[in-house]
Amino acid sequence: MELNNLGIIMETEIKLSIVLILLSFVIGIYAHNLLPETVVTHWGINGEANGFSSKGFGTFFTPILMVALLLLFLVIPKIDPLHKNIDEFKQEYHRFIFVLTAFMFLVYIQMIMWNLGVKINFNATLPILLSGLFIYLSFLFEKTKMNWFVGIRTPWTLSSEEVWNKTHKFGARAFRVAGVLILTAIFVPQYTFFIVIGLVLLVVFATIIYSYLEYNKLSKNK
Repeated sequence: MELNNLGIIMETEIKLSIVLILLSFVIGIYAHNLLPETVVTHWGINGEANGFSSKGFGTFFTPILMVALLLLFLVIPKIDPLHKNIDEFKQEYHRFIFVLTAFMFLVYIQMIMWNLGVKINFNATLPILLSGLFIYLSFLFEKTKMNWFVGIRTPWTLSSEEVWNKTHKFGARAFRVAGVLILTAIFVPQYTFFIVIGLVLLVVFATIIYSYLEYNKLSKNK
């Protein structure tokens, strides 16, 4: 099948995502012989290494996961019953794929560098990456139309387009604020885990509750 017939994978953001994935494999292949037989793949609350794996698994798991996610996101518009709605924010959807790929790529590079001896403090860098991801998601939510795979999907947002739209406007503001607040973890790296998890849970529960309240309000008005 010709690439032009698939359409979606010819977008610039998808091409850039593929470039990052290929680059991650190139880096992994180059670094593989330089890495120790056991590599660190997870860091604890205090930034100390507490998760380990074999060199092969640690080196290539993330690039393979990036491939799997890219393929999944390319398939979603084809199988979603509301795929026409995804077409309405297709450009932003493709940009989301690239942003997520870039996020994973940067985390992967830090992991490789750490195992090669460049001891990067994840508690200092991760808040910056997560802040950027959250702020981007806030802009994505402002343009996301109702669908089954992307966005704030609760029983209430999926039952009403009006509730979907209102919840995503609320969610966009909440994620933007959370994205800014996550940066405070840079100044107190020992509390990075608690700040990030706390903000994530707060935003998630706030949007769920908001969608429920909006749906009930709409039901009573009808």
